[in-house]
Amino acid sequence: MKARDISGKPPGGKRTILASILPLETPFVVQIFPIYACNFKCTYCIFSQDKSKHGFISEKVIMNFELYKKCIDDMLSFPHKVKVLRFVGIGEPLLHPNIAEMVGYAVKNGIANTVELLTNASLLTPKMSDALISAGLTRLVVSLQGTTREMYRKICAVDIDFNKLVENLRYFYNNKSNTHVYIKIIDCTLEEETDKNRFYEIFGDICDTIAVEHAVPIHQCIEYSHILKKRVNTFNFTQFGLTVVDVQICPQPFFTMQINPDGKIVPCYAWEYPDIMGDSNVESIISIWNGIRFQTFRRKMLSGVKQSGEVCARCKIFKYRIFPEDILDNDVERLKKIYEV
Repeated sequence: MKARDISGKPPGGKRTILASILPLETPFVVQIFPIYACNFKCTYCIFSQDKSKHGFISEKVIMNFELYKKCIDDMLSFPHKVKVLRFVGIGEPLLHPNIAEMVGYAVKNGIANTVELLTNASLLTPKMSDALISAGLTRLVVSLQGTTREMYRKICAVDIDFNKLVENLRYFYNNKSNTHVYIKIIDCTLEEETDKNRFYEIFGDICDTIAVEHAVPIHQCIEYSHILKKRVNTFNFTQFGLTVVDVQICPQPFFTMQINPDGKIVPCYAWEYPDIMGDSNVESIISIWNGIRFQTFRRKMLSGVKQSGEVCARCKIFKYRIFPEDILDNDVERLKKIYEV
């Protein structure tokens, strides 16, 4: 196998101790949420549920390309480059008609060290691959839902040509220049140890890094007990295979922001937003990042998730996606002085 197995490790590599470098003049991660739509209905995702159960997500389905360009132009005002500009969100980014142009515009303007896209790869045709490679995509993250056509039917409620999926990924890998390819699979889609071995055999030579990640109970509208029933310690692992720890401070608002399809800015990766930090249609990205609303929210978070509002109090996403380097609990008193408003 050519790929490096990074199961149980941060997929982005070594992380900085967050508390030691706060406050940030420039966010580490800006997530672009280009389209609120998906062609899969995975059992562990909200797209398997009726839209009435999703809660508020976005006032628009597709991000306007001109609004996107404004957001990128705004980011040129940050004093440093964003570490990661990530195309992701609640849906499949490759459904956006301008996704390759969006990648290219970010790369051309040099606003981020890494321009990353997360996809289920079902739409990663050779034509799409050529466009993304030509656009200068830094990192492609592929999330697989099984190692057979039958498992895709079971998990995603779609009938895909699995062999074509593999060949399309092989095409991207063989034709890429500097793009790092990371292929991962969710543990609940692997039925036996032999199935796990099959995953490594099929994909281990057509990516740079590879991993088995864990399905985690982050959506309140989904009953996870039957999905995770084969796991011995069902809720003891984070998405990345680390032991779940009891933390009281969500670190996400301190290093990341997400731009939704309607241009609204949210402070985290939650599906149910605690608050809107600003509107990029009428405000600059940097003014929102440094604005009183974002600062007030961070200061409130330093009193704990249970004090940060009803949404934060019941959120589980930060708990199941946190890394040890991001834990802020032991630095609360010092950070409160920094984030006084």
